[in-house]
Amino acid sequence: MINLVLFGKPGSGKGTQGEFLKSKYQLFHISTGDLFRHHISNQTALGKLAQSYIDKGDLVPDQLTIDMLKDSVENNPEAKGFIFDGFPRTTKQAKALDDFLNEKSMHISATLALEADDDVLVDRLINRGKISGRTDDQDEKKIRNRFEEYNNKTAPLRDFYSAQGKFHSVNGIGSIEEITQRLTLLIDGLL
Repeated sequence: MINLVLFGKPGSGKGTQGEFLKSKYQLFHISTGDLFRHHISNQTALGKLAQSYIDKGDLVPDQLTIDMLKDSVENNPEAKGFIFDGFPRTTKQAKALDDFLNEKSMHISATLALEADDDVLVDRLINRGKISGRTDDQDEKKIRNRFEEYNNKTAPLRDFYSAQGKFHSVNGIGSIEEITQRLTLLIDGLL
């Protein structure tokens, strides 16, 4: 079983590459954004609780996010592994994920960080915003604020996973195929 954490700044290609990795390695892709939307739209107990925080303008607590992840992992016992996309975002969340996976006799095989220059990512996101209509991808100031949020909260995961020998930086500049090839070479070396 292979379990991957895929992370990088907005626009780094996580969604695109996550879909490819899911297909190639037959992994179950868990996106926290998708999990929230699923639970909220289906009005599950977890979704209703998450919505109560969102309605107040509060962040959804780590434990609730972890409970949603647990639910997803436990409801997919046939999976050959998982891609965690958008989680963990903090060292506290990474420790909680490790604890949960250890209970299941599982572990994170590798973390793959798609790295790209901020200016390149801004251009990607502005172009994506023109196509998708996403307002958060059309304002450079908001985009750079998201990068700052990433730097402050998510970048420390580099140290956490490096200490475990599981951190891998991947050049996120180039064609989709070139980036996919870099990821594939790295993952194949882990198998």
